[in-house]
Amino acid sequence: MLRKNHLCKADYERKKAVHLSCDEITLALFGQNIGEKHDEIVERTIEYLYRKSLEILAIGVTVILDFGFWQKEDREKATLFYTQHNVTPEWHYIDVENSVWRRNIKNRNAEILNNDMNDYYIDEPLAEKFGKFFEPPSKDEIDVWYINDQH
Repeated sequence: MLRKNHLCKADYERKKAVHLSCDEITLALFGQNIGEKHDEIVERTIEYLYRKSLEILAIGVTVILDFGFWQKEDREKATLFYTQHNVTPEWHYIDVENSVWRRNIKNRNAEILNNDMNDYYIDEPLAEKFGKFFEPPSKDEIDVWYINDQH
């Protein structure tokens, strides 16, 4: 991924959109160490943000969801949720080579340790877990495909 939401931030500034981030909320409420309730809290936060996004969309403001959508099932669930509420989602994907992703994680972790960024610290075991967990989208799932080819 690019450094902390740089592409996403440019999008919401250009489109006058509201950015809803699960990580932002969980970090603000629980800090770095949610513990064993992590998955439950993240799931409840995402459900809340889906409902909140409908309120925002109803007043004509674009919403950018920053949840990761690491698995196809999550993307399908989101698409179903919005289409059931007469909203057509637009999917954006940032295609990043693994070596670039790992370098970005290393740089991000350094910023976190220097208190220059409030985000989750990703250690090597967690990076490995994410790598195994991630299901890249197919071209037909995505409306806007960004390629981060910064080496």
